[in-house]
This record gives sequence, structure tokens and C-alpha cells, in this order.
Amino acid sequence: MGWLSKILKVGSGHRIAEKNYQANYEEDPNSHLPSTSEGLWSENENEDIDRAIAISLVEESQKANNVIDRDYQLEEDELLAKAVQESLNLDSPPQYTSGNMYQPYLPQYQFGSRICAGCYNEIGYGRYLNCLNAFWHPECFRCRACNLPISDYEFSTSGNFPYHKSCYKENYHPKCDVCKHFIPTNPAGLIEYRAHPFWIQKYCPSHEYDGTPRCCSCERMEPQEVKYIPLHDGRKLCLECLDSTIMDTKECQPLYRDIQEFYDGLNMKVEQDVPLLLVERQALNEAREGEKHGHYHIPETRGLCLSEEQTISTVLRRPRYERGNRVSSTMSEPYKLTRHCEVTAILILFGLPRLLTGSILAHEMMHAWLRLKGFRTLSQDVEEGICQVLAHMWLSTELMSSQDYNDVASTSYSAAPTTSSRRKTMSKFERKLGEFFKHQIESDMSPVYGDGFRAGQMAVHKYGLQTTLDHIQMTGTFPY
Repeated sequence: MGWLSKILKVGSGHRIAEKNYQANYEEDPNSHLPSTSEGLWSENENEDIDRAIAISLVEESQKANNVIDRDYQLEEDELLAKAVQESLNLDSPPQYTSGNMYQPYLPQYQFGSRICAGCYNEIGYGRYLNCLNAFWHPECFRCRACNLPISDYEFSTSGNFPYHKSCYKENYHPKCDVCKHFIPTNPAGLIEYRAHPFWIQKYCPSHEYDGTPRCCSCERMEPQEVKYIPLHDGRKLCLECLDSTIMDTKECQPLYRDIQEFYDGLNMKVEQDVPLLLVERQALNEAREGEKHGHYHIPETRGLCLSEEQTISTVLRRPRYERGNRVSSTMSEPYKLTRHCEVTAILILFGLPRLLTGSILAHEMMHAWLRLKGFRTLSQDVEEGICQVLAHMWLSTELMSSQDYNDVASTSYSAAPTTSSRRKTMSKFERKLGEFFKHQIESDMSPVYGDGFRAGQMAVHKYGLQTTLDHIQMTGTFPY
């Protein structure tokens, strides 16, 4: 069949096959003759055979081409089916465990794909950011505060959220509550500031020695945009404390009666009618110098129980305030104290809020009760400690009664029964102020007032007030 292959190389046309055949035949006419006349082919038959062979060769060539085309089509179909199957896998329904707990479906991306942490879309070609252990489109990397894109080379973070440095400083860098500026850093690059332990008022360390005044009641520093009310003895009051301030002796009398009732309720009635006087700072200091015995609170004495015969000046009229928060002069007159008993008077510094004035008065009333009951030669920590216990008890009673009254008033239109002089309603700030005065007593670090109070408080909680007082009278010490 070597000739057939030669024909395929030259061509598959019928005309080419017929020409070659004739040439071969004419080359040797006797070499291919049959032996009998019955085996001879006619010329027409030979032409039919040539034509059939050529047609067969053409059909074989077309079949081979069809096979190649069909294989290519099958390969394309397989690729298309694979792509469709992968797309169906991405949208497959959620899987459930044997416990019927829903497992959220997480799409499986091809290796090397990146998901933006801002918009949660896949990041294609182009620029992207790799920050905070995540990938971001540049326009999706935004400040948590202002929601604008962050294009700076440096940024700040808080809780895995990015911030512009300026936005972070505005939101997290502490500002001084006095000057309202950002608190500066110290030479080590750290933010250093001071803060009140109760009010948490933050301020620059420089304000402690630059003359910034404090309120003589709550101890908060004066903000530069809000001026405190000056008193003519050099002290200053914030506007909140001024709202409940007691300024003269007459105004203090209802409070004095309330505290007398408080002592009566404890079966500790003060038999002697002890004069109560509100005085200025200078008069209180002068009276303290004239008293031969007694321990005085540092840094400033705000109350005194006198047992010596003296002459002092008492405040008679509430000072008036003019424009610019300037205070006009107060009116005072001499008051001669004569000794008819062991206690001659109780002096309280004027210009303090009602709750602070009351706690000081309750403290000094305890001094008077101890002296009138014959408690002598007590150590300073025991006497001052039990007096602080009574002041703390009165503050707690006032705050509790105010809360109970507010609860009743919120559910009923009728007022709770009370004395006409007692103030039952308190503002939110006044209650906070009362808690601050209690905090001052509890956190006092002085060995006389602080340690004495804590020892007395422990004894009263363990044995009760009356048993503690009996033990003090017999032994001069707290029971343990």
C-alpha cells in the first residue's frame, strides 16, 4: 500500500490519482496483463476503481478532521462544566452539624486573594494597604473618629481602630480641666497630670503652684473660664457649693435644731443650751489660740468647742454680692462668752455648705456632750475619733433620709412627715457633695482624726454606739 501513502502526501484529488495511474500503466503494457481473458478489466472499469479510491481517501481525510474538531469541543465543554461547578460550590447552602447548630459559611477564595477589612470585598489588582494585620483598599482605611481616609504615613490606634494622629489626640489625649489645654508631656515624653481623688478633676501640675485657687468646700480648682465667688477672708466658693451655703448665725439655727434632734434620737441629749455662733476665719483662729486644750485639724480649723471664758465676734448679717462677684463687707458684733458650765460655745466657720456645716456641728456637739457627761482625760485619737464617727453618722442619716423622701415623693403627691426646718430634698450635686464629705472623713490620713475615726467606726460596728461609749468612759480607749 505504499502508493496510497504517496497519494496522501501529494493530494487527495481525483484528477491527480487518475493521471498517476495512467502513467504507470503506459510504462510497461505487457507486465500487468492477466493470464486469461476472464480476468481482464476493461478500461471503463479501471476508471471506476480509480474514482472510488480517490473518493475513499477524501472521506478518510474529512473523518480525521472531524475527530480533531470534536476533541477540541469536548475539552472546551469540560472546562466550562468545571467553571460552572466551582461557581455552584460558592453558593452552596449552609452546613449543619449533627447538633443542628448553624455554622456560618466562609467563602473559600483562591490562594493569594485578599479581602478588604473595610468593605469586605476582594481586593483585585492595584494599590492596597497592609495594616493592623489586615488588608485594606486605600479609600477604605478610614479614621474611626472623623471617618475620613487616612493618607498619612503615621497614624494612631485604639482598640484595633485606626485614627488620624490629630483625631486621636482630640479624643484620647487628656485636657486640663483648669486651662482647657492639652496636658503637656514631661521630659520623658509621658503625659503627667494631677487628679482630685474624689472629683477626678484633671489638671496640669503647674496649677498647683501658679496661684490657681480652690473652692474652700469641695476643694476643686477654679477653671479659668468660670470664676469662683470670693469671700472677704480670702477663701473662694464655687457656684455649686454656694447654692447651699450658710452665711450667718441666724441662718444656721434651724440646722442646729436638726442636729439636736439627731442626738436626742441616739439617747444622747445635750442638756446644756450651748450657744452656736458662725464666725469668720480670723475670729476662729483667735478663739483657738485662747483655748488652753484641744486638738485642731490641719490645714484649717473650721469648728471649735469652747470651754474657756472669751469674747469673740460673730457674723450677724449675710454678705451681699455685687457685680463682678465682689463681696461687700459683713456685719459682726462682739459676743461675750461667760463660763456657766464646762462648755461655753460652739464656733463654726461661716460660708460653708449646709452638709459640711452640719457635719462640723455634729462633731463639735460630740465634744460638748463628752465634757458635759464627765468624760475626762481622753487621748486625742479617742476623743477626736468618736467625734468623727458622730459626724459621719449624721451625714449618712441626712443622705439616707433625703433618698427615702425622694422615693416617696416620686410615688405619691403627699409630702413625707418632717419638721418644717429640715431640708429633705437635695440636688444631685448636693448629694454628691455629701458623699465627698463622708469620703474626706473616711480617707483622712492623720493619726488623730483619721486613725481615730477608723478605730471608733470599727468599735461601733462591732459593739454598738452605747457599748462603745460605756467602754470609753471606763477605760478611756476603744473596745477591740
